[in-house]
Amino acid sequence: MITRTTDGFGQLGERSQALRSKSSMPLRDGSRIAVIGAGPAGSMFSYFLLNMAESVALDLQVDLYEPRHFCHRGPAGCNHCGGVVSESLVQRLATEGIALPDDVVQRGLESYTLHMDVGDVEIATPLHESRIAAIYRGNGPRNSEPMDTHSFDGYLQQLASEKGARIVRQLVSDVRKHDDAMQVECADGSVDDYDLVVLASGVNSRLAKSLEDLAEEHVSPALTKTFICEFRLGKEVIRETLGPSMHVFLLDIPRLEFAALIPKGDYATLCLLGDDIDEELMDRFFGSPEVARCFPGGVIPRHICHCYPRINIRTARPPFGDRLVMVGDSGTTRLFKDGIGAAYRTAKAAARTVAFHGVSADDFREHYWPLCKKIDADNRVGKFVFWVGSLVQRARFARRGVLSMVAREQQQSAAPRRMSGVLWDLFSGSAPYTDVFLRTLHPAYVGSLVRNLVAANLPDKNRDLPRDPGEERA
Repeated sequence: MITRTTDGFGQLGERSQALRSKSSMPLRDGSRIAVIGAGPAGSMFSYFLLNMAESVALDLQVDLYEPRHFCHRGPAGCNHCGGVVSESLVQRLATEGIALPDDVVQRGLESYTLHMDVGDVEIATPLHESRIAAIYRGNGPRNSEPMDTHSFDGYLQQLASEKGARIVRQLVSDVRKHDDAMQVECADGSVDDYDLVVLASGVNSRLAKSLEDLAEEHVSPALTKTFICEFRLGKEVIRETLGPSMHVFLLDIPRLEFAALIPKGDYATLCLLGDDIDEELMDRFFGSPEVARCFPGGVIPRHICHCYPRINIRTARPPFGDRLVMVGDSGTTRLFKDGIGAAYRTAKAAARTVAFHGVSADDFREHYWPLCKKIDADNRVGKFVFWVGSLVQRARFARRGVLSMVAREQQQSAAPRRMSGVLWDLFSGSAPYTDVFLRTLHPAYVGSLVRNLVAANLPDKNRDLPRDPGEERA
């Protein structure tokens, strides 16, 4: 059993015990927790819970179920993610004792390059700080064994293990209630009892559907299909063509909300996000000259690895029940962006609820649900922001205005970078969608946008801005 002798820890333990005594289902010394899924949400939940339990002298057993080995390359270690972490999240994790090693961060990205049919523009990092880290959630694409890479998810799993979590290399096939406990059944037929089950297996797991009966009036997350693939280009080609920049495409393609090409060592990851990505949409995207220009000789090579993961676009309701809680995108996540950041926030909030309060539905409703609702409300604002973005995508004059405004801001180092900042935070997920939207209502932002809309669409051949390819062809 874990003990503490200092007065500070003793007082903290007494306060925590008083809070837990108010719960109908508090955890006690010897309580057993099953965490299903050792991605960021599951590993961080385990890490935070064991940290908090240690601080209040609560002795818990945490079993972290994960059949995959993230040290494997290709599909065997893949975790279906574009792999971008904002610098603000990297710094926040560091304050929690989660400092990302150099061999986990594949590349520090210094800018975004925005590609449109009316021209391209590079958006430098705000305050000239490197604020994007490119990572592999698994251990790299298929046939990437020569690369010296390490898995982000594997690193987090190792931290959880060092804190005391027991890694169970089993595939969980079913979870059910049994008297005053939860039963976890594995594919090999073994069954074990737990005081709490934490679902962190994501929305691509078959297990999520089978859990609907465990939470009262539970509605599963709404999902959409995405597309992710890997191109092997080589470091030298990437240096010459993509550079230290994440390439984002704002194209007039219906149902495409976001597309990005992310350099990582010898490889580049392409992510297409939107409304159920299908072959028709992909054909239009890959047929765009704006995309082809990003590759050597204007020829898009054959990708070596691809998948069609589903993502959460609406919060599960509710993402908890008695002795059950869903963290990460099993419950809620940021719309299209910053899934790792949402995993961190939900994992920590759920761990705090469990350690300091209890594991009943009422405990989660009072202490965990408010965060989920806040993320969900921000996502509704995000849907409106992306809808406005789709209007810009369909209107050539609007695309010219956006290009003009960003280009002028990047050329004038002392000028406020209002559009640049909005796009940076929208692309990186560094700020809530609500904050991004409110900044677009600022009179100075609106005034500058209107001026650039007018100036960019006048037949002024002397404007010192990126050329419209359509004008050059004419």
